[in-house]
Amino acid sequence: MESIIGWQVIFLCGIGLWILISPFFNVTRKLRSLTQPWVSRRVISGIPIILKIQKYQHRYLDALFSGLSCIVSVPFYTAFLPLLFWTGHCKLARQMTLLMAFCDYIGNCIKDVVSAPRPSSPPVRRVTATKDEEENAMEYGLPSSHTLNTVCLSGYLLHYILAYNGSNDAFTQIFGFTMVCLVVGLTGFGRIYLGMHSLIDIIAGLTFGLGILAIWLCVSEDIDNFIVSGQNVVSFWSALSFLLLFAYPTPEFPTPSFEFHTAFDGVALGIVIGVHQTYHQFHHENVARVFTPQLTISALAGRLLLGIPTILIVKFCSKALAKWILPILANALGIPVRSTTYVPALNSISSDKKSDEIKQSGYIQRLLFSSKQTSFDVDSGIRLIQYAGLAWSVVDLVPSMFSHLGL
Repeated sequence: MESIIGWQVIFLCGIGLWILISPFFNVTRKLRSLTQPWVSRRVISGIPIILKIQKYQHRYLDALFSGLSCIVSVPFYTAFLPLLFWTGHCKLARQMTLLMAFCDYIGNCIKDVVSAPRPSSPPVRRVTATKDEEENAMEYGLPSSHTLNTVCLSGYLLHYILAYNGSNDAFTQIFGFTMVCLVVGLTGFGRIYLGMHSLIDIIAGLTFGLGILAIWLCVSEDIDNFIVSGQNVVSFWSALSFLLLFAYPTPEFPTPSFEFHTAFDGVALGIVIGVHQTYHQFHHENVARVFTPQLTISALAGRLLLGIPTILIVKFCSKALAKWILPILANALGIPVRSTTYVPALNSISSDKKSDEIKQSGYIQRLLFSSKQTSFDVDSGIRLIQYAGLAWSVVDLVPSMFSHLGL
């Protein structure tokens, strides 16, 4: 018991110490000064390669690679992962959710530390077919998140399928590996074709993705066991999610990367809390799986018709509750707050640029190291709570409703 509590305290204290120490040594700026010029030169020198590829532009290729980018995007996985839980593949779903959160955090941290530009447009033709792509274009370039996420998630999915089926057949393994390479290759090539990334971004995404995947395959079972049957899981993960907001690096200029991370940080928190509390009821290895007599297609359709509206309602209610509680709590603690998006009435700073910079710099860092800041943006806390509520409903509230209704 003491050893379990000990490593949790040491881990959290290590993150807290990093938050306190890193601003004094300007770690982010020093790393940026070392990496940004080199990467920027590679981005510029890679523009001719992009232009050569874009000479073969065609509307069908635009549609193909834009569609592929949507399929491997964070919003797609946010919508797809609940289906894995509700179809009975609970272990795969929670592993991929946490891996996605890990990839999103590491990838976005690297983006904002390096703060390297995307290929300039013009001369590069940039295709942003969706609102999600328009927001992605506002982020920094290195590494390519689509490539990094695709390497990790497709690689882990292949690992899970081979392990789940106990397949030692060489043909199956080679076929699966070939398909993963094909998806990763098309994704990377598509990001260059669409003008969203240069070659160095894709190489970095592939490299970091392979590294993250290798680490995850080593620790995934230990993390899963901790979530399912560990001690102090809820308190530890809540503190971890809280600290990760503050440990996030400040980019050279504001980008949506911090918002993306905060959302998935909340998703991971909600999944961990819900699974830990209801594992033996809804998430054990013997739950009904789709395409079996225990979970027919009609029952799955009923689950979707009930589950999707429910989680959207919970997300709305969680957001409304957070918008009401957090300002009151901050006022009770004497902390001046403002909101750039969710609660405009709290705005107390007129400069949009200064507002965006404060938003991404982390509350503890602002409180301890900047006396010029007069208020704190509560949007990050609201976003964390609303997505945690959504994820909790996916694995706790909605399965409870399924159980009561015989679905």
